[in-house]
Amino acid sequence: MSQNKNTSVPSSTVTRDLRQLDKGTGNIYESIVIIAKRANQIAVDVKEELNGKLAEFASNNDNLEEVFENREQIEISKHYERLPKATLIAVDEYLNDKVYFRNPAKEQE
Repeated sequence: MSQNKNTSVPSSTVTRDLRQLDKGTGNIYESIVIIAKRANQIAVDVKEELNGKLAEFASNNDNLEEVFENREQIEISKHYERLPKATLIAVDEYLNDKVYFRNPAKEQE
């Protein structure tokens, strides 16, 4: 999952109106659980993507010069550090109706 498409997501904490968060479910706590689960999915995807890119630089022999001077690896790490946090992306997706969710307990009623 490439995070480049999420350029509109702020990279720092934003004050939110709680009334916006419960409009999809009618329950603020249910909304927070949905956002948290989506944030976990995003975090796992980003971590897998980062590990895949960093694995290209892995070597079997530990050459001290390579460990300290791998500029490409450092740039990749810095890029991922600048990305918005998974929670901010999840909140943005939730507020813009980009998250599919369902509650099986409510469906049975």
